[in-house]
Formats: sequence, C-alpha cells, structure tokens
Amino acid sequence: MTDVVVVGGGVAGLVAARDLAKNGAHVVLVEASGVLGGMVRRHTVAGLDLDMAADSFATRNDAVGRLAIELGLGNDVVTPDRRGAWLMTRDGRTAPIPATGMLGIPGSPMAADVLAVIGQKAGFRAQMDSLLPGPVGAKAGSLGELVRRRMGERVLDDLVVPVAAGVHSTHPDHLDPDRVAPGLRAALLREGSLARAVLALRARAAAGSAVQGIRGGIARLVDELVADTETYRIDVRLHTRATTIEQHAVEVVTADGETERLPAEHVLASTPDPQRTAVAERTGIELVTLVVDAPALDAAPRGTGMLVHPDASGIAAKALTHATVKWSWLAEVADGRHVLRLSYPTRPGDDATGAPEVGTSLPVDPTDPVGTRALRDATAILGVPLDAARVAGAARVRWHGPDTTAAALADGVVGIGEASTGRGLAGIVASSRTAAERILDS
Repeated sequence: MTDVVVVGGGVAGLVAARDLAKNGAHVVLVEASGVLGGMVRRHTVAGLDLDMAADSFATRNDAVGRLAIELGLGNDVVTPDRRGAWLMTRDGRTAPIPATGMLGIPGSPMAADVLAVIGQKAGFRAQMDSLLPGPVGAKAGSLGELVRRRMGERVLDDLVVPVAAGVHSTHPDHLDPDRVAPGLRAALLREGSLARAVLALRARAAAGSAVQGIRGGIARLVDELVADTETYRIDVRLHTRATTIEQHAVEVVTADGETERLPAEHVLASTPDPQRTAVAERTGIELVTLVVDAPALDAAPRGTGMLVHPDASGIAAKALTHATVKWSWLAEVADGRHVLRLSYPTRPGDDATGAPEVGTSLPVDPTDPVGTRALRDATAILGVPLDAARVAGAARVRWHGPDTTAAALADGVVGIGEASTGRGLAGIVASSRTAAERILDS
C-alpha cells in the first residue's frame, strides 16, 4: 500500500507531494493532463517567456517566499514597481487605487486619494463607519453586504467592486469575507470600525509590498518543484485520470486506458470526485497578452495597470496589467517593448468557436476580433492609442474558475488547492504544506 496518493499535479499537489516525500513518505502523484503545474505555466509571446496566468503572489503570509528560498529562488524574489495600480469606476473615471485600503475598503475614508474616487458626500457617509457599533454588519454573509452596511453603496461600487472583482473575478456580493479577508470580522469587532479594522490588519501584515514575484516568472517555482519530484522519487503518473477518490484508495484510468486501483494510507485531492459530483459549467478567465512597440507607454500612464468596474461602459476587460512597468526584470528583457496582459471574464459557451482549450496558449492576430477588442480596451484603459501595427506578438489563454465541487470529497479525503482554499498561491501553498504536515504527524 502506498503511503499517500495525491490527485492533481498543480502547485497544491506538487507542494504537498514534495513535503511528504522529502520526509520519507512513498507518494504517488496522478495528473489527468500531460503537464504539471496547473495554472502556473509559461508561454512565449514575441520571443518573451511569460507567465500564462498569475505573475505574482500575496505576501499576507510567508508561505510562497519561504518555499522560494527552499527551492533556491530566494535571491530572485522581487517586488513590483511602487507606482501601483489604478482603478476605473462604473462611469469611466480613473484614479490610483488608494494607498491605505484592503480589497478597496479604505482605511482612511476622508483621505485625499479616497475622496478623489468617491467624492466628498460619499466620504462623509463612509466616515460614519466610525460612529456605528462594532457588531453592525459583522455577521454579513458577503463582503459586499459588510461594506454596504458599514460604509455605504458608493464605497462598495466605486472602490470595492473594481478591486475585489478584479482580484477574485467575483462581485463582492458573492465573496465570503472570511475567505478573501481572513480576520476582518474579528478586527471589526475588536477595533469598533471597518476602517480601523483595515488599518489594524495592514499594520500586522509583513512590511513591504502586498505582492511579490519571481525574476523570470512565477513558473520558475513549478520548474523547481517538478525537478524535486525526481530528487525525492515521487511516483508521478501523467495522463492518469482519477475516476473515484476514497479515503484509502483512488481508482484511475491510465494513459493506456487501463483501470487501476491505488490503495493508500492517505489521499489528498485538488480535483472533485467524479462519483460524488456532477460536472459543473464553470466561469473563468481569458488572458490576452499583447507585446507592443509603443514609446508613449514608457511614461507608465496608469502605473502598473488598471482594475476595471465590471459595468464600465465600452470596456470588456476587467483588468489590465502593464507587466513591463510592474516588473523591472521584464522591462530589461523586453528591450523597449511593452507587455500588456488583459483579463476577460468568460462564461460557459462564450465564444466557443476558435477559443483555446483550457490551459492552452494560442496566438492572436491583432486584426481579428479578439486582437481588435484587446487593442481597443488597452487604448481606453491606458489613454494611449494602440493599433495592430504596433503589435509584435499576441496570445490568448483560457482558465476555469475554481471548481468548488472539489470541496465535496469523501470523508477522510483531504482537500487541497484553490477549490478548498480559494484563489491565490499564498493560501494554496500554506494549506498544502499544512495538510502534508498533519499526515506526517499522524
């Protein structure tokens, strides 16, 4: 019997498998596709090796930074440009994201950078948060409801919606505050106001940038994790699809089409059990990357990028990252060109014809509908005219959103990955390592 079977070869599975095997466990890692890394991979656009999905990780804990050090990448952890990102409101106004906020919730409602977005009247309404009893809104079922009750509709719509929706691809009315802002409820009750709660949580966070990256791209983490599967002799089985996931066994279909049962003392899974859940139609994200030759962008007109209100008129993108402003290492290798990453929400059935398979990068013709849309949105967001003649290369990648059905696993199966912990490498890495530690201690 195997000590541990890990289902899913994304970052969660790779991290858990590495920790277990490094400490002597016999680990079998099964992955349905032919590639390890999940969403953390790279593609090449106009000769530049770029991350296909996340290009940074949150520093709210030290999980990713500590892992990077262990993998020999500690000296390559970098911080983004300090100019920061901007936001666009529902009515198309643009402004830098206020400095003292959390997911758009202002820590100082009457600060000049907050009033520049919401206006004086809404600022006074938000300031009333300090006069409300602490329990007001503390039991709110969503982040949106919490902000609405404490600070009013304008703060929610002008600040929290573009920021939170841009980060989590979900409207704040559908975000669990305990998941996206751990400790916020407790801080609200302790501090007596939402603004003071935000400031308290920010003060407790590690000094420095809220996010960091890796020189050369986040995908370098996967490179090292994959190398360690050999170092620690993890039995990796690609093209092996789990069909049943139980507490002490996983049934799989191998690359040859054979059915095999893998008994184990412990099972960890980042994917749903097909026997317990129906296949869900999932929303997702399409990332369109443009490499452009546009000297007017050298001035970084919108800092490191823009988070866009979902209902902003005339713009389909929900976010744009000006990656060559955000990361100085990328600006060096781009040699004067600019890398723009535009994120679009997708829904089941959207643009099915010609769209890339999930996790597959496809080139984009800047004159086709996808390229034209991206150039139009980039022009509107950055305020700099861009056309097809300036495009050196472009590509598009589609990703599913979290499959929350993965949480519906059989009793005794340990859930890991974004379906169990939410989006973000910081939470995924931390929870995967905790799961491995508990097994080793059992």
